[in-house]
Amino acid sequence: MSDDQTPADSKLTTSKRRWAAEGKFLTGRISRPEAERLPPGQHLVKNWPVLDLGQQPVVSTDSWRLDVRGLIETPLTLTWAAVQAIEQSTGVSDIHCVTTWSRYDNKWKGVSTRDLLDLAMPKPEAAYVMLTSYDGYTTNLPLSDFAVEDAILATAWEGLPLTPEHGGPMRLVVPHLYFWKSAKWLRRIELMPADQAGFWEKNGYHIYGDPWREQRYSDD
Repeated sequence: MSDDQTPADSKLTTSKRRWAAEGKFLTGRISRPEAERLPPGQHLVKNWPVLDLGQQPVVSTDSWRLDVRGLIETPLTLTWAAVQAIEQSTGVSDIHCVTTWSRYDNKWKGVSTRDLLDLAMPKPEAAYVMLTSYDGYTTNLPLSDFAVEDAILATAWEGLPLTPEHGGPMRLVVPHLYFWKSAKWLRRIELMPADQAGFWEKNGYHIYGDPWREQRYSDD
């Protein structure tokens, strides 16, 4: 291809231009100074506490599948091998649990949510995401929050495969929301036109969950 030629448009490049024009996946978040790094009402821990619904499904990488459905151009059913074939990303982020603990500087490896969306190509009317786990857990969040730069579908933590107790083989990590939004044991990601409450959201937790606004419960 000569220097004065450009590649033909694809659905992906067209979608990316549309997202940019519409300002999609921009939340307006800003970097916080160190003095504001810990959200109100939180305390720091060195360990990683384990919280779940009372069961920890053990899903082998041989049988694990991730379905991506809903308002997308390309429905996906990803095997573990298919996930490993996607470009792998790394990142470091803090996590903040609604039960008041926070842990700084967690090192993750996995697939960027933006790279997954590049494969699935959300339709223009997609605005929200519902996550479903292998234990039946569900949680919701806006598509713009799912697609922030530091969100990752994590398969490793601190250089080791993510353990079942912490959501392995794969969990979502969205650092700027309370950690109940970062669903463990991911099985399905569905893009939707309107918001729907997930498990904890139906049981008294806030529909959004911003730690810096202490959006813990539905009346916060």
